[in-house]
Amino acid sequence: MNASHQPDPRDRPARLTVGVVGAGRVGPALAAALQLAGHRPVAASGVSDTSVRRAAAMLPDVPLVPPAEVLDRADLVLLTVPDDALPGLVEGLAETGAVRPGQLLVHTSGRYGTKVLEPALRAGALPLALHPAMTFTGTAVDVQRLAGCSFGVTAPDELRLAAEALVIEMGGEPEWIAEENRPLYHAALALGANHLVTLVAESMDLLRDAGVEAPDRMLGPLLGAALDNALRSGDAALTGPVARGDAGTVAAHVAELRKHAPQTVAGYLAMARATADRALAHGLLKPELAEDLLGVLATGAGGDTTPEGGPR
Repeated sequence: MNASHQPDPRDRPARLTVGVVGAGRVGPALAAALQLAGHRPVAASGVSDTSVRRAAAMLPDVPLVPPAEVLDRADLVLLTVPDDALPGLVEGLAETGAVRPGQLLVHTSGRYGTKVLEPALRAGALPLALHPAMTFTGTAVDVQRLAGCSFGVTAPDELRLAAEALVIEMGGEPEWIAEENRPLYHAALALGANHLVTLVAESMDLLRDAGVEAPDRMLGPLLGAALDNALRSGDAALTGPVARGDAGTVAAHVAELRKHAPQTVAGYLAMARATADRALAHGLLKPELAEDLLGVLATGAGGDTTPEGGPR
């Protein structure tokens, strides 16, 4: 490889001692990834038995200590707690004097940028928001999944290079998100990833009820192809009875769901309406078919469907 393409060591942060406050699914994985890059995890905090076991498995020989002691030992501190707990944690650490000047304080919340770290900033900390756009299992496989993973990054201009270097060292790709756009960014990821799990789980439950012995094996190739097509082609990848305007089929679906899994009806109708709107907007659903289809979706919400003949 040509030497001109080698990373400039000046663009990489010095080897750092790393601490983790909140040994949930994310923190130990990121600390383990940083360890592979040459940094040194020195302390973690965790309360539940699950957190203790996870930290022991992914960060062996790293002591579990109170959060204030994590900050005392580490140059780089990962705050990997739930979003709603983050503001209180930062305020508490700053008020008790746990934050040291020059300390890198990194949170992994998708919702927040760096403003949530202002109490620590006033104490002299260097604030970074590094959110991995990845779902975590709490096992070693998470470290492997960071390879090529996008990180939503928000940081002051003077820390931009440091933020990029840390993300790249963890195997990720930095994607800059403006402070004011963090909530929208996070909502988009939740809509796509979290709701996908719900949709797939409900689909597997229904397939089992329909007598399918291996719903995962049936859905795997189908959902893999659908995801690939959607990422490549967007709305042009839409298929199925809603996009075709098959109102009678959709009515039959609603009737069966209401009979066998009534808890899924609201979700089916909401997604069908959203699909119909997008299919109409992109010319996939013919307007003359849309009227009957939207009628089915409207009556379906009220529990009145006629599957054999379509909408009344």
